[in-house]
Amino acid sequence: MIDLHYWTTPNGHKITIFLEETGLPYRVLPVNIGKGDQFQPEFLKIAPNNRIPAIVDHAPADGGAALGVFESGAILLYLADKTRALIAQDLRGRTETLEWLFWQMAGLGPMGGQNGHFNHAALEKIPYAIDRYERETARLFAVLDNRLAERDFVAGAGRGEYSIADIASYPWTVNYVRLKQNIDDFPNLKRWQEAIKARPATERAYALVQQINPPRPDAPMTDEQRRLLYGQSAATIRR
Repeated sequence: MIDLHYWTTPNGHKITIFLEETGLPYRVLPVNIGKGDQFQPEFLKIAPNNRIPAIVDHAPADGGAALGVFESGAILLYLADKTRALIAQDLRGRTETLEWLFWQMAGLGPMGGQNGHFNHAALEKIPYAIDRYERETARLFAVLDNRLAERDFVAGAGRGEYSIADIASYPWTVNYVRLKQNIDDFPNLKRWQEAIKARPATERAYALVQQINPPRPDAPMTDEQRRLLYGQSAATIRR
């Protein structure tokens, strides 16, 4: 059994997609980041960076005590190795998959996050920051679009094999409207998105949103929510 500490964010969706694809038994433990659940001591023991997702594997491969893992990329790699699924087993295919996994973790996710922050969350609308992150998001979308020009999936031999490289990037591209991107500018990326969206595991993963954090009418972020999500500092960690 996998305990999944989860909220309905792109990084959270990565793990539910993987778990649904592989059929690993899991239970969801919601971490409402708008209410500060990510700062609870029990959660910080697993995820010292106070970010979701995190997991606890109660049946690790070494037969030892339950094992906690934080950071979505590390979780995907851990689970792929545990199940020997959704990652190539040969040296070159595995390396390629890891290249694109780390590309998402280092580029697409952080740049998309900053794009969303300055467009939607920042109290001060800073034109330079908005333009900077919209353009960088577009550049990264174009990198992925080029990669998919003659491939079905991001990594693997031939036309590619569905893997954690795809699972990592997908949730950070389907929010293209929020990121101020025209998906029709990226036809290969659009085709790839549609293929992943149609997978039953993806449908089941996103269905969890309705159970855990159903969409609500847009409302201004409260000062307390802003503090919890964006007002942290070194002093917060040292408390």
